[in-house]
Amino acid sequence: MKFRSYLPVIALLSVNGLSAQTVVPTSEVQPVVTESPKEFRAAWIATVDNIDWPNRGSFDTETQKTEYINLLDMHQRNGLNAVIVQVRPAADAFYPSQYEPWSEWLTGKQGKPPVPYYDPLQFMIAEAQKRGMEFHAWLNPYRAVFNIKKSNPSATHVSRLHPEWFLTYGDKRYFDPGNKEAQQFVVNVVRDLVKRYRLDAVHFDDYFYPYRIAGKEFPDTRTYGLYGKGLSRDDWRRSNVDSIIVHLSKAIKEEKPWVKFGISPFGVWRNQEKDPAGSATRAGQTNYDDLYADIVLWLRNGWIDYVAPQLYWEFGHKAADFEVLLDWWSKNSYGRHCYIGLGIYKAGTSAPWRDKDQLPRMLRAIRKTPNVQGEIYFSSKSFVNNPNGWSDSLRLNYYKERAGIPEMDWLPANNETE
Repeated sequence: MKFRSYLPVIALLSVNGLSAQTVVPTSEVQPVVTESPKEFRAAWIATVDNIDWPNRGSFDTETQKTEYINLLDMHQRNGLNAVIVQVRPAADAFYPSQYEPWSEWLTGKQGKPPVPYYDPLQFMIAEAQKRGMEFHAWLNPYRAVFNIKKSNPSATHVSRLHPEWFLTYGDKRYFDPGNKEAQQFVVNVVRDLVKRYRLDAVHFDDYFYPYRIAGKEFPDTRTYGLYGKGLSRDDWRRSNVDSIIVHLSKAIKEEKPWVKFGISPFGVWRNQEKDPAGSATRAGQTNYDDLYADIVLWLRNGWIDYVAPQLYWEFGHKAADFEVLLDWWSKNSYGRHCYIGLGIYKAGTSAPWRDKDQLPRMLRAIRKTPNVQGEIYFSSKSFVNNPNGWSDSLRLNYYKERAGIPEMDWLPANNETE
């Protein structure tokens, strides 16, 4: 790591004819300022099902604020410089929206505003900025009803207003990715969010087409029949996801060209057995073949600004080795930033994750790997109990020296004023 240093007042060596003991006047001493270290260090704050925030049953405004501040203070102590907060977990909102109702995980009932009233997103952004932390607004693209047996969508929820846009798969309801009106609705939500809030980034997770359920096909036969246009169903599904990524990228940059657009995909693009360009892995499902998300295409075409693959496996994992995947993503990020998603939540769940050196070893490997600019942890509450002493390791060692956010030289400067 580089650090700030100054030339000594006493020149110890003969330079430009000065003797070894010549005293240089203080006024002539020029500080040598080197770059501060640059490393993206973030944590996901999941709101779906109250995973991280607010605590389950915490519907009081002041309690929610206190809980969020405590999370941010913890992350700041541990040396993090960004948070990625889930503001739209299921076609709902953690902010006042003309498109979607208030989230059930914020107030206990979908559509009910907070009491006393506040704008949680405005509050969360301001608190992050106070601490010099970036705020990335995390949205789930297509999940609309988290659990059809338990959830009770409000009368204004889009699944009630436009039931023809949705498909049920397993216990969830999803936007039909092949429906262009549904796509445009999601783009409108994101455009509105970027326009109204001082975001550093828009962040989408890995749920495009849903993960496969054994023995059940995603029920998009009707839409495929209408819009397939001679493509295989797999290629058509990928084209649907490509399409929304292009439209989202365009909408974000039209509103504020400095706002970043990031995707956090499942950790395996394709297995090598399916494609020689894939990784030496044996993942049961992959982005390309099962979620229909061609992340590499989006990176190659510059449609996204960063990728954050979820590498939640340990070193030596038989199907998806951490080291193999770290190397693969570093070679396939196409000049965009790559932040590695780390599964700190797995601490203590198996022998490899009881190894106190598992996470430190990952950090050392990341820092030695070219084209990788940082890491993101899932999830925030995992840090609270200092698993395997890893909070201490970050605070006292790996993140002891504060780091700046790596710049993206293809983006313009933020000219947004207060």
